[in-house]
Amino acid sequence: MAKQEWRGGNMLNPVPAIMVSVCRPGEKPNIITLAWAGTICSDPPMLSISVRKERYSYDILTETGEFAVNLVNRDLVYAADYCGVKSGRDVDKFADMKLTPVALPHIGASGIEESPLIMECRVKQRIPLGSHDMFLADIIGVTVDEKYMDENGKFHLNDTGLVAYSHGTYFALGEQLGTFGYSVRKK
Repeated sequence: MAKQEWRGGNMLNPVPAIMVSVCRPGEKPNIITLAWAGTICSDPPMLSISVRKERYSYDILTETGEFAVNLVNRDLVYAADYCGVKSGRDVDKFADMKLTPVALPHIGASGIEESPLIMECRVKQRIPLGSHDMFLADIIGVTVDEKYMDENGKFHLNDTGLVAYSHGTYFALGEQLGTFGYSVRKK
């Protein structure tokens, strides 16, 4: 098998496509679409997002210290792309994409009503890295869409139609290949 060696570059794919909503008090809410995001800790629950300093939402993030992560499903992929290429300096992304801002109990930023799952986050640390600053944040609240709940109160995240981003392309998650620990489970 032939292989080529390239210089270092970020090729860790796929990654989650997320819509991050932010808001300064007294201003309209904004949405930035990100793919540089990830889970960093279970206890306490924490995640990270990385944002370029020149993005409109960057200053809002640094000033307010809070944001909402809205998971993207099939129904939101068009809006997610739009919110990633248009600037909140120039447009109202909620209005343009006919998205509904929803008040959240723990932070001033609005969530996106149409998202199947919203995580309320408070910035714990900002780490300058180069092209992006990484925001490490505590997840202080989670809001889920009840239509994905069963009669026993279980939330079915994998039924929401989540989307991943890989090398400039959006993909719907699909076929289940296994479950955690299936490789060592007794048959």
